[in-house]
Amino acid sequence: MAVQSVQAPANVREEALPGFAVAAIREEGRWRCTRMAPEALVDLDAAITELRRLRCAGAVLGLLDVDDEFFVLLRPNPGGIAMMVSDAVAALDYDVAADVLDLLRVELPPDDDALDEPWPEGDLSILADLGLPADELEVLAGEVELYPDEQLAAIGRRCGFADALAEVVDAR
Repeated sequence: MAVQSVQAPANVREEALPGFAVAAIREEGRWRCTRMAPEALVDLDAAITELRRLRCAGAVLGLLDVDDEFFVLLRPNPGGIAMMVSDAVAALDYDVAADVLDLLRVELPPDDDALDEPWPEGDLSILADLGLPADELEVLAGEVELYPDEQLAAIGRRCGFADALAEVVDAR
């Protein structure tokens, strides 16, 4: 009997990307963070599924630092999932960013000049109820001097889970 080889879908990379995927969970006024599976960096569906399994009465937030190039925020809600990507241009090179844009029904502009600067896209008010208004998140996402891990650390400081996030990220 011949053994058939099974290939992974083209949109899922065999090797994990550099970066990290962390879930921040707020229960009874306290934050805790936990590492998500490495697949979350390359497969948006895997990230969303993992976050939805973390059912709790408080906030659940997914933070993805993808290849030290951009970050994605994910937040399950009763109507689906809120999401934002720090630089939509990353969709040209990364499946997870392209998947975010697909779900948001957003296309990249045809003008190459518009692709030179970071282009945050999605629900910029995703963290407004946690202390980070949309306009400030947009400014933070556009900070070209900061790496995504630094941007996510700043988000953690602003929302109150910086220590829990640092503990998980530093343990990798």
